[in-house]
Amino acid sequence: MKLVECVPNFSEGRNRDVIDQIASAIKGTAGVDLLDVDPGMDTNRTVYTFVGEPDAVVEAAFNAIKLGSSLIDMRNHSGAHPRMGACDVCPFIPVSEVTMDDCVELAKRLGKMVGEQLGIPVYLYEFAASSEYRKNLADIRSGEYESLPEKLNDPKWKPDFGPSIFDQNIARSGATVIGAREFLIAYNLNLNSKEKAHANNIAKKIREKGDIKKNPDGTQTVIPGKFKECKAIGWYVEDYKRAQISINLTNFHVTNMQHVFDEATKEGEKIGVRITGSEIVGLVPLQAIKEAGLHYIKKQGLSRAVSEREVIDIAIYSLGLSDVQPFNPDEKIIEYKIKKSGRLIDLRLTEFLDELASKSPAPGGGSVSALNGSIAASLGCMVGNLTFKKKGYENFSDEIEKIAFDLNSIRTEFLNLIDKDTESFNQLMAALKTKDPVAIEEATKNACQIPLTTANLTLKTVDLLMRTAQIGNINAISDVGVGCLNLYASFYGAKYNVLINLKSISDHNFKQDKIKYLQEIENQLIPKLDLIQKTVEGKMI
Repeated sequence: MKLVECVPNFSEGRNRDVIDQIASAIKGTAGVDLLDVDPGMDTNRTVYTFVGEPDAVVEAAFNAIKLGSSLIDMRNHSGAHPRMGACDVCPFIPVSEVTMDDCVELAKRLGKMVGEQLGIPVYLYEFAASSEYRKNLADIRSGEYESLPEKLNDPKWKPDFGPSIFDQNIARSGATVIGAREFLIAYNLNLNSKEKAHANNIAKKIREKGDIKKNPDGTQTVIPGKFKECKAIGWYVEDYKRAQISINLTNFHVTNMQHVFDEATKEGEKIGVRITGSEIVGLVPLQAIKEAGLHYIKKQGLSRAVSEREVIDIAIYSLGLSDVQPFNPDEKIIEYKIKKSGRLIDLRLTEFLDELASKSPAPGGGSVSALNGSIAASLGCMVGNLTFKKKGYENFSDEIEKIAFDLNSIRTEFLNLIDKDTESFNQLMAALKTKDPVAIEEATKNACQIPLTTANLTLKTVDLLMRTAQIGNINAISDVGVGCLNLYASFYGAKYNVLINLKSISDHNFKQDKIKYLQEIENQLIPKLDLIQKTVEGKMI
């Protein structure tokens, strides 16, 4: 699922009615989940956190800004936190299946809407910044709301969108900063000590800015820290009766939890301190927790081709995430917290087959084709795991582990298509009810895309299955053969689902393009599948 997080900060933290109205504007937008509302009395500011698919998130952000700017009068605002507008800052953050470039486009789209439709000056920041000097939020916000009349009159600070003349409307709304940034993980390491000094000692070693050493001559020397995109400080937590290293990981793709945990453990040993565990404050993306789990699985010399839940469990145990309070993946991992109920892939096998056999046309052949692909990848993964570090196959251990890991990832891709195929069919049924030819044509084209993706995934799978047949555990060679047969079914099932939808499409070029695409896949795939079957049968005789 394409998932974007949005964290708008509004300049109201005291009036509960206003806070709740803005929250309702977000919750009332279809396709988004409001995860958190965090008001601050002293700052007079509320931070909202919501996630959803890209278009829905932009709509929710616009709805919130539109309402917030009508309810909040910046002429009467005061608070401890720097601010320059009713909606002070609104960043987009990629969570899953979305790139930073995608979020930049979302920021620009929202900025244009806010500037043109609401008449609010908009500045783009971070990855969406139009100039290098506008990247830093603090630089844009310098002088705060009170400096806006002068700032808007300065050509250097002409807004990226919206008016640049200070009037009564802007006096009320202020300006808004919209951008795209990486996900920030608030992560704390727990010490077996009450000494804040111990925590600070380790924090200085791991954080990007490091430490400052005073020289005898009065000068200072900066000693760089270990990790980029890492901010850290030591403190004492009364609730836990122990010291912690409080860490902000500002880009987990650069520095993730396992990196700082392992390094802090090493540094702690030097001063006789042990890291007993850690805690995640707020939510964490699935990718970040999986990377940590896979890191520790690899350190243990085990195969990484295991279930997602097992990877998460290893991360929880290894990082000690339940050290000071229980870590519940369903509440702490973003993708799990918003997971939709009623998914086909969550059904028991008998329940799925009952649904399949019912008079409802969905799920149907498209979902089953994706399921066949997932079974093929799963069987290949199983054979890989049965080969890894097996006596007589030692020379292939590294290669087969990588193959099994890749097949396990593909298995998940196929699984996700099971529900997506049914969803696209339901969207087509909804379009047919409108009797709008354009809507029906677009929905039918969309219904082709999922089985086309399934067909393409079979091509991604076949080479891995081929190599598994060649070097995998011979005692499980029949399982490779069964996987191969499922891959045949997956491709042809996907092909048939595309072709039956193409019959209803009037766009000739679209039809010919998809037929050609399927033929190209078939020309590459079937000879390889035939060879796998021949290899399997040759090893069984």
